Amino acid sequence: MANIFELFDKIKTGGSHSSGAVEYLIVGLGNPGERYAHTRHNVGFMAVDTIAKQFGVEIKRSKFKGLTTTCTISGKQCLLLKPTTFMNLSGESVEAAASYYNIPMEHVLVLFDDISLEPSRLRIRRKGSHGGHNGIRNIIDMTGEEDFPRIKIGVGKKPNPNYDLADWVLSSFTSKEMEGISEAIQKAVKATELIIAGEIDKAMNLYNS
Repeated sequence: MANIFELFDKIKTGGSHSSGAVEYLIVGLGNPGERYAHTRHNVGFMAVDTIAKQFGVEIKRSKFKGLTTTCTISGKQCLLLKPTTFMNLSGESVEAAASYYNIPMEHVLVLFDDISLEPSRLRIRRKGSHGGHNGIRNIIDMTGEEDFPRIKIGVGKKPNPNYDLADWVLSSFTSKEMEGISEAIQKAVKATELIIAGEIDKAMNLYNS
């Protein structure tokens, strides 16, 4: 039988939206603070905020070195998480949340930016290496696993090869790019529902581009 304090904590975590043990962890990667709010590197935050809005919750509880809330997606109880460690230490937050709820890494879905894809495009993967993304690199380092699903959201390539990568991912979208980003995020929300329902193949067939 669950410890009464654990049950109380889970009730507090989810409020009226909580209904049972957390089965999935949905993570959006980004950097905390208004300075970074609308930058390319924060598209993961944008996506998870959109998921939260669609399911009628707010990601505002401070826990696991991040901001969290719970909601039910595709019949599964999910923890939404925005690490506040800054991008390069995202794994500290992910590992803490996954360990607390005993969530296997195959039930940890990560949404993040990809500079190899144009805005409006997605790439869904069951697993893989970090591909040079420091947030994903730290998640792999902290958990010791790379077998977790992810949704890569295109944010556009550097204007030229000599453009500093850090400057690029911390730059803001143009208004035209935001149209594509909004489209991609809506696709990412639908893909998330399918992945949580166990239909990742369908999500890849529908939304990979």
